[in-house]
Amino acid sequence: MKRIIYFLFCIGFLMLWSSCRKDLEFSRSSGNLEFSKDTIYLDTVFTNIGSSTYNLKVYNRSNDDISIPSITLASGVNSEYRLNVDGMSGNSFENVEILAKDSMFVFIETTIDINNLPNTGEFLYTDKIIFDSGTNMQDVDLVTLVKDAVFIYPNRDNSTGIIETLTLNIGGEQLETNIQGRYLMPDEYTFTNQRPYVIYGYAAVPNGETLTINAGARVHFHANSGLLVADGASLNVNGAFSTDQDLLENEVIFEGDRLEPAFSDVPGQWGSIWLFQGSVNNTINYATIKNASVGLLTDSNADEANAKLTITNSQIYNSSNFGVLGRNTSIVAENVVINNSGQSSFAGTEGGKYNFTHCTIANYWNNSFRQFPALLLNNFRETEDSIFLFDLTEANFNNCIIYGNDNPEFILDELSDASTMSDFNFKFTNSLVRFQDPNNNFSGDNYDFDDMLHYENMRFNDNPDFKNPNNNEMIIGDNSGAINIGVNPFSNNIPTDILNVNRTAEPDAGAYQNTEF
Repeated sequence: MKRIIYFLFCIGFLMLWSSCRKDLEFSRSSGNLEFSKDTIYLDTVFTNIGSSTYNLKVYNRSNDDISIPSITLASGVNSEYRLNVDGMSGNSFENVEILAKDSMFVFIETTIDINNLPNTGEFLYTDKIIFDSGTNMQDVDLVTLVKDAVFIYPNRDNSTGIIETLTLNIGGEQLETNIQGRYLMPDEYTFTNQRPYVIYGYAAVPNGETLTINAGARVHFHANSGLLVADGASLNVNGAFSTDQDLLENEVIFEGDRLEPAFSDVPGQWGSIWLFQGSVNNTINYATIKNASVGLLTDSNADEANAKLTITNSQIYNSSNFGVLGRNTSIVAENVVINNSGQSSFAGTEGGKYNFTHCTIANYWNNSFRQFPALLLNNFRETEDSIFLFDLTEANFNNCIIYGNDNPEFILDELSDASTMSDFNFKFTNSLVRFQDPNNNFSGDNYDFDDMLHYENMRFNDNPDFKNPNNNEMIIGDNSGAINIGVNPFSNNIPTDILNVNRTAEPDAGAYQNTEF
């Protein structure tokens, strides 16, 4: 009986509340809307590449429920912007309602064809979002910088939709791969600084040809894209330092194709610069390589007379895996800075030949746990069936800094086999390194720091005093443990640091001479 009485009471209460309810009444907006921004900057986009989605919050601060008679783009149906208001997409909306003391979001995107605009090259495109009309009209400006670019992308079969893939010379045979991309054409063998380059898939340099990238060029890669220098081909990156301009004016920059500030330091936005087996005489000078999966991947040819890669005065940052990954290859590096890598900043694997002088190999990665140190050397390749050993012919680190936010920051991972003799030659000279092993996890001859054949004039675990390693500012301060520990003749052969500061008198370790912050 009690349950029946309770049920009847609830029904009666609901009927009473329903009879007292007044229908919501929306009055016309009176021009007193407030906005989270008076201008929406959609940052910089390349022609025909969609922007990120930006938002505008619209507030009704009044005590009344209101209806906005119209929300439109000033350019109407011809506008290059797209809106989403209250879950509906378009460029014109009517009778948009906002409750008292409430708000709503307007989302804005754009994809602009620069050929539809009055001039080319670089253009500032603007429009307005118009709220209401007449004396109640309010507006919010929209601004986008549009850049023209040279686009390089593989072909797509119109009938099947299949995207072109690369055929590569592997072990003397022409083999089809599943790498989406195409070979560059002769008129694409030189990248200039006139317009940026945007690459989809892998742009491959053909056998016997050289891709030359001039000072000041900007190369942008879409997701899973990169450069591939094929068998018999070469890459020459000819960035330059200018004494009367900022370094950024003349260096060559490789990065992703998302230009919004939110993407400026996001790792893993594109693939790699891949120096494929058989490529020769690759040189990189004054370049910044940032936000790749592997900044530089160089394969094979460890025994060639000339180094497969010579890289100088360059920086590699924010690689989601490796900054530089060498696989049984040969690299000469001078005045090179590598930092913030998801695995190792430099990994010389499967043996090889490596000579690093006045380099800063650091790793202050803080996006996730990393398994490897800043510097990794090994002499083997492991497959499901077996382990293959290789010669580490030489690995010399002279006047370098090897440091990071983990410990230790270098590992020498040597495998030996009594039936297969392989070399494992390395030497650290006049360098500052981070290596502490309180639990004695690393032992053996490779970690005998008193052995002058492998370690000479070393300094361990002193603070390098980087300016801001989390932001890739790797210049060292006047309290650095790397000050004056460099030695000639290494410094005489590289008389200036990466900022063109003379270092011959009192050389510091690493790519930078110290400065007062």
